[in-house]
Amino acid sequence: MIYPVTVFGDPVLRKHAEPITKDFEDLDGFIQNMFDTMYNSDGVGLAAPQVGQPIRVFVLDTTHEEDDEPAGIKKAFINPEILEKSGDEWVMNEGCLSLPEIREDVLRPETVKIKYVDEKFIEHIEEYSGFTSRVIQHEYDHLEGVMFVDYLNPLRKRILKNKLTAISKGKVIPKYKIKVPGK
Repeated sequence: MIYPVTVFGDPVLRKHAEPITKDFEDLDGFIQNMFDTMYNSDGVGLAAPQVGQPIRVFVLDTTHEEDDEPAGIKKAFINPEILEKSGDEWVMNEGCLSLPEIREDVLRPETVKIKYVDEKFIEHIEEYSGFTSRVIQHEYDHLEGVMFVDYLNPLRKRILKNKLTAISKGKVIPKYKIKVPGK
């Protein structure tokens, strides 16, 4: 099932997402639907709040994105916790399915160490660098109620205000289905 992507202005995107337990109904199906939605939207990552669910789950697939780095990953992160960010900060132009038609340069640390459980609720602690680290940080931010535009300077945010308002009113036409706040 392809979910509509929740866009800027919906309160679910600003909530601190809640952990889930092993008895979450049809977790495998939910995760597969998130991957399907992400691929349908041409994304490399998707967090549960972006499909209207305020829970601590995100998926990513960077296997086709890292030409100059070690192979990317495809996996779901459940109840993740970033333990450490390290390395030099670097700028990359980011986009977000919940902010269609907006791309901005964002500064993030090179490496992230993350603890999470997989679909079988087995705990993992892993470290990622480069593009995969950036996607993890971006999706993790969604679970904390943070969006990449929050990292922009006040002038840049003011310049984007009209675009953000248009998104919140559904006055954008992405190539995927969206859920507009209040509709």
